[in-house]
Amino acid sequence: MKVGFIGLGNVGGKLANSLLRNKFDLTVKDLDQNLTKPFYDLGAKVVNSAKELAEQVDLIITCLPSPEICAEVMEGNNGILSGISKNKIWLEMSTTDESEVKRLGKLIIKKGAIPLDGPVSGGCHRAATGNIAIFVGGERKAFEKILPILTVMGKKILHTGELGSASVLKVITNYLAS
Repeated sequence: MKVGFIGLGNVGGKLANSLLRNKFDLTVKDLDQNLTKPFYDLGAKVVNSAKELAEQVDLIITCLPSPEICAEVMEGNNGILSGISKNKIWLEMSTTDESEVKRLGKLIIKKGAIPLDGPVSGGCHRAATGNIAIFVGGERKAFEKILPILTVMGKKILHTGELGSASVLKVITNYLAS
């Protein structure tokens, strides 16, 4: 399975590195070319747009700093929605809210693709070692299809139910842990 990763910041870069380290066919995109260069040097493909990435891979992962930025990457010019097609999977790993991931999920479904939300919990240090917890909401069959990919990024993987449920669970666990 070809994997695309958009957002190579604090957590995203570490998660994407786990995929590369475990020999997945990886394509990356980030606005900061200083973040994409090390991935390129280690064998990942680098693309110029989210659309291009979505056209070339089977699984599109976004890990971005805010719901607003994710919406722009999804819906903007040359965004994911302009490149995604039938049976591809979008996994939103950013910390977002339930209503936004469901809104974007409906747009993904209209394209014949499958949306999942998969926020992580555990911090950057755990993300670097593949020891992070990942909650995943959405279609169970799609979750099972990408499970081998999830298990190299995280140690505790939990399917939480319908799309948006993982984002809700992340907020609750963060609240209880504080």
